[in-house]
Amino acid sequence: MMDKLTEIINHKKREVENRKGLYPVRLLEQSIFFPTKSLSLKHYIKRPDKSGVIAEIKRKSPSKGDINPYVSVERTSIGYMQAGASALSVLTDKEFFGGSNDDLVVARRFNFCPILRKEFIIDEYQVIESKSIGADAILLIAAVLDENELLKLTQFAHSLGLEVLIEIHEEAELDRCLSANADLVGVNNRDLRTFKVDLNQSIRLAKKLPDDAVKIAESGIDSAATAAYLSQNGFDGFLIGESFMRAARPEIAAGEFIKELNRLKAKTKSDVTVKA
Repeated sequence: MMDKLTEIINHKKREVENRKGLYPVRLLEQSIFFPTKSLSLKHYIKRPDKSGVIAEIKRKSPSKGDINPYVSVERTSIGYMQAGASALSVLTDKEFFGGSNDDLVVARRFNFCPILRKEFIIDEYQVIESKSIGADAILLIAAVLDENELLKLTQFAHSLGLEVLIEIHEEAELDRCLSANADLVGVNNRDLRTFKVDLNQSIRLAKKLPDDAVKIAESGIDSAATAAYLSQNGFDGFLIGESFMRAARPEIAAGEFIKELNRLKAKTKSDVTVKA
């Protein structure tokens, strides 16, 4: 039986070939965003005045169905940044996640911050497309790309000034992620084949990453306490979508989350100082 990830990738291959005919590379390169210098997601995640939260626009998911299909991207993205998010993530897959390239374009027009394009990228065409719609960074998923594909797509993204977040879920994917010189490494607590969540997965893999790797925990982070715990275990950032998007006003939920996260981080730092 075909698993969901294989189904998504098979559909994506057909979609990309179709888009190549509709929107040729020469047309994409004429976008007003294409010559614009990208912002560094890595830098914003490490900024001490930021929360480390990458706040996501996510309309639905294959496993949960509709989450917030009619969300205002303008209001929510602006609200996320006002709440103290380090960056934005926008899901652009339409078939399985209800997103679109237009969602990212809207977020770009109203925000000066790094924007991660959350997409199933399998082709250099999609990297060019990402630049043309205003993304600063792209997601590459180790579960669907071999070592050569990861390296090739990462190098191509870098040639366009884009940063790369490579997502891993298991130890077998770690070496080829590091070989590709990712700017950031995301550890997904959710198995993309079964959609089951294991929050301890991030911590187990984080211990095997180099100390200087910028580490992002993804999926299943539903409380500030969980994020604070992951921070104590070496994570620099947190990609959070569903727990915000299920609220009527995702930006308000993000603000409350970030405020509590900052409080817990400050308390931990204070406790360490006192003990020292």
